[in-house]
Amino acid sequence: MWDYSKKVMDHFLNPRNVGEIENPDAIGEVGNLRCGDALKIYLRLDEAKEKIIDAKFRTFGCASAIASASALTELVVGKTIDEAARLTNDDIADYLGSLPEEKMHCSVMGMEALQTAIKNLHGNGRKTSTVGDELGVYDPDGLDRTVCYCFSVSERKIREVIAASHLENVEQVTHFTKAGGGCGGCKPDIQNILDEMKGEREKKSRQAEDSEKKEKPRRLTNLQKINLIQKTIEEQIVPGLQADGGDLELVDIDGDRVIVKLQGACASCPSAHVTLKRWVEAKLREQVSNDLVVEEEGL
Repeated sequence: MWDYSKKVMDHFLNPRNVGEIENPDAIGEVGNLRCGDALKIYLRLDEAKEKIIDAKFRTFGCASAIASASALTELVVGKTIDEAARLTNDDIADYLGSLPEEKMHCSVMGMEALQTAIKNLHGNGRKTSTVGDELGVYDPDGLDRTVCYCFSVSERKIREVIAASHLENVEQVTHFTKAGGGCGGCKPDIQNILDEMKGEREKKSRQAEDSEKKEKPRRLTNLQKINLIQKTIEEQIVPGLQADGGDLELVDIDGDRVIVKLQGACASCPSAHVTLKRWVEAKLREQVSNDLVVEEEGL
């Protein structure tokens, strides 16, 4: 027995807006009886053809399918077309107080029916935002191939739902789309899509990090630079040297030249020059400016 919220049960037992709209402005139909779920949504707009003033539905499916369709019609009434186009399956599930993960495909079906209706409404070429377009997760051409033949699920639908709901494994994809829930022969293909999209996300993340690193260094006033050098030496560099028996004194700052005096074990260390360059100078460049050069007093 599924653990349904009270709101899901209410919309299942007392569904809102069931029926058809005579001469609707748009109709969206998704699903098929072979897989057990089908939904048809009707929309009526105001005179300006910008705001939804009525929505009704007909559906064949389980309690979650009926509740999701009922919730969807409640959500869209009063919204502009652009606002409605931004509704996601998660919005439907949240409105119902959550759905079991195994039934999330019902909220996805509602989202798809709405998107189909809006696309039919704007068949004149007007661009309407969809989840997949906004997330930029697929090329709009060539992804309508069927991945799951048992339930007629396309690659485009799988990619959109993975991106919109942040899915991470095949089981979740099955719960949200039914793909892989029949013979299971398409599960390797679904895993390939997941792996490819994960690789694309990681690549974008690396590119963003690289771009951030390449940003121009911050501009500091002379006083800010001096204070930051002193703070970095006192709080990060000196404690590290003292841990090994060494020490360091800041002698002077001349433009981008930082003049220091090594003390303690560092004063007699044959690797003192290496310490200055690979530790002291590197740390100051990281924290303050790439232009800084550290020199030892008297050299």
